[in-house]
Amino acid sequence: MIHPLLRFLKNWTLPVAIVVGTTLYLLFAFTPALAPAADVLGPILEQLLPASIFATLFVTFSKVDFHLMRLHRWQAVILVVQLLLVALIVGVVYALEGLEPMSAVGIKMLLEAVLVCVIAPCASASPVVTAKLGGDLTQMTTFVLLSSVVTSVLIPAVFPLIEPHVGATFSIAFLAILRRLAAVLLLPLVLGAVVRHWVQPLYRWFMRTPDLGFYCWAFSLSITTGITAKNIVHSQATALMLTAIAFCSLLTSLVQFRIGRLVGKRYGESVCTGQAMFQKNTGLAIWIAYVYLTPIASIGAGCYVLWQNIINSYELWQHRQSGAPAPGKAAATTAAQRSTRP
Repeated sequence: MIHPLLRFLKNWTLPVAIVVGTTLYLLFAFTPALAPAADVLGPILEQLLPASIFATLFVTFSKVDFHLMRLHRWQAVILVVQLLLVALIVGVVYALEGLEPMSAVGIKMLLEAVLVCVIAPCASASPVVTAKLGGDLTQMTTFVLLSSVVTSVLIPAVFPLIEPHVGATFSIAFLAILRRLAAVLLLPLVLGAVVRHWVQPLYRWFMRTPDLGFYCWAFSLSITTGITAKNIVHSQATALMLTAIAFCSLLTSLVQFRIGRLVGKRYGESVCTGQAMFQKNTGLAIWIAYVYLTPIASIGAGCYVLWQNIINSYELWQHRQSGAPAPGKAAATTAAQRSTRP
């Protein structure tokens, strides 16, 4: 019998992570007695963000059986739609060069905030959420891998175009960003394959703990919401601009979710495509926006955290209320059994 508090935390992990991250930041930021601790813990938590993203991907990729992975048409369609949306946003940014500087600055900030919500890879915890909703775990894990690889090339190709690095050519900026992203996105893939094939005790523990990646992601989520709260509190943007960014990120999440579901109807995978299109690795999005664009752009990804997880929490609640079995767990178990066969 699960304790009611533990059941609540398990059922509402995502909203709890958001509340914890925001509350802790506000507590430390506005309590003078905690200022020394905040000065020490703040930088540590910001350094833990890429580490927690790495851990989430590492756990997820360790469970990937490349023999069971298959490419599906919907995966290519979702990636093409993502590329088209990115191209559209970049095209609008370039079109703004003909406007008055003061008029273009605010619009460009909004577009950069939207861009990080579109260009970010699919969330590493999305296979777990998809499985909980009855979707195909293997297909989603395959897509997370594809999305991570595509994004690791797409981000360094796009960001120098809209925010040129001072004193750096395009090729230098591309390689610099690619090197840092590779450590966060591609290295977990390599280490995951090593664990799966040569570190069996650790691999079996990962398989016995199907929600481990989900909880690693929740930890990242609490850090990202704290960073978002910090960026909002210290932002030089007007209240109108912050409101506009929040609204645009909400609209972006709804549009991507709707596009994903429409693609899924054609291929009979609405749960997978909905999650693949709209559920983003917001921790990575905030990090890359903060490092390579502007802190204001990272607020867009931070607001996306809220909308994304409200939608996910509602979907999970609906699924529990429907009384449907947990096919995701069954799928995970089946995949684990097949992957351990000789």
